[in-house]
Amino acid sequence: MEKKHDVDHAFFGQPKGLQYLAGTEFWERFSYYGMRAILLYYMVAAATQGGLGLSQTTGLSIMSIYGALVYLASVFGGYVSDRILGSRRTVFTGGILIMLGHIALALPMGLVGLFTSIGLITLGTGCLKPNISDMVGNLYSKSDARRDSAFTIFTFAINLGAFIAPFVCGWGASSVSYHFGFSFAAVGMLIGLIFYYYGGKKYLGDDGIKPTDPIQRDELAKISLWIVIGLITFAAVLVVMHFMDILTLDSFVSVLSVIALVTPVIYFVIMLRSKKVSKVERSRVWAYIPLFIGAAIFWAIEESGSSILATFALKQTNNHLGWLTINPSWYQSLNPLFIMLYTPLFVWLWTKLGKNQPSTPKKFAYGLFFAGLSFLFMVIPLVLFGTHAMVSPLWLVGSWAIIEIAEMLISPIGLSVTTKLAPKAFGAQMMSMWFLGDAAGQAINSQIARFYTPGNEVGYFAVIGLVAILISIILLFLVKPVEKLMDGVR
Repeated sequence: MEKKHDVDHAFFGQPKGLQYLAGTEFWERFSYYGMRAILLYYMVAAATQGGLGLSQTTGLSIMSIYGALVYLASVFGGYVSDRILGSRRTVFTGGILIMLGHIALALPMGLVGLFTSIGLITLGTGCLKPNISDMVGNLYSKSDARRDSAFTIFTFAINLGAFIAPFVCGWGASSVSYHFGFSFAAVGMLIGLIFYYYGGKKYLGDDGIKPTDPIQRDELAKISLWIVIGLITFAAVLVVMHFMDILTLDSFVSVLSVIALVTPVIYFVIMLRSKKVSKVERSRVWAYIPLFIGAAIFWAIEESGSSILATFALKQTNNHLGWLTINPSWYQSLNPLFIMLYTPLFVWLWTKLGKNQPSTPKKFAYGLFFAGLSFLFMVIPLVLFGTHAMVSPLWLVGSWAIIEIAEMLISPIGLSVTTKLAPKAFGAQMMSMWFLGDAAGQAINSQIARFYTPGNEVGYFAVIGLVAILISIILLFLVKPVEKLMDGVR
């Protein structure tokens, strides 16, 4: 079926609507990664330096669980879009919540501002992130050959926004104050909202105006009951912890970590036991489990960039190079930079190899190996120069260069195989599983980050790096069984 966008080639041969969706995502990622580039430093800096004065351990745990909550919220955002608001309004609502979250950090509100911001940005990103990607796909009919190149443009916009943001927000934080740095993130999201509202109104037509599967009246009572039961259970756990005198910021993070780890387990059990899933589909879900575990471990290492490596950049890296003084937040631009550099190389490689390219399980195994290698690489300067020395920035650059090879082997491949292995009755929810893999990885981080302490850095990088490589080897041995369970999906 032809769509009206099929005859629209106004934006580099793409529909004009892509320009505004890509622009919106550019500014949303600018705001998110700009905020993340300085958030840890704000939390652990002393009050006299304009920070919150939290311990390094608590700051690292909060950074990790924050990322986990954002990806958990994507499940909520997908549900709101499909059942209540439609993608257009869900994305706009999410953008407003994100902007308000950045404003909360831009104001000198201390811990209240921090947790208000986390709540707003978590819900907002959960509403915006999965649904704007879905809207890009909806610009094209299934027969439109421009779809892949559209997502390439869209992904480039994401990484460009993430690349620029640490320089801008980092400059604001170091030259004036952390709150001034956060204000750039708020302004960025405001620009994104304006871009989205006016561009969408003119070029997106009726796409996403209505929910695809509206909630029926007879469903409301059941859904409301489950929400109430969930909230009461969560509150009861906190009350019990309070009376046991164990309710602290760190223990609260632990509760959220358990939720992030248990949620995908529940999803897998539901899919495997569902009568809507055929024998072949059930086999493919089983095949997805080792890939999911591998992805979670990869994300645990990859997402350490904004916590563990950010701490290393601040405390153990020589950022004064004569004519150049490096702001520690700038290192956060290395992730999107290497993705932009590697993408055309990997596109060429997979095209060149064609049918001879490694299967998905092999790519995951190779990716996990490189992920572990990126952490083992960080052991070298610590052993050579000691844990108290300030080492060359090139060690961090090298570690990021290695981990991004892993990302190219796992992230886009994982997105693709998730859609291929999904049972028909759980298509959208299976895509949520991919985001839950990131959430699970960061939940793990929130617990193990407490072992990253002065003097223990070598053990931290070495153990996690070796565990990842060991699991990559195990996954290599499981390639044949997993391929068999995939039942025809390569």
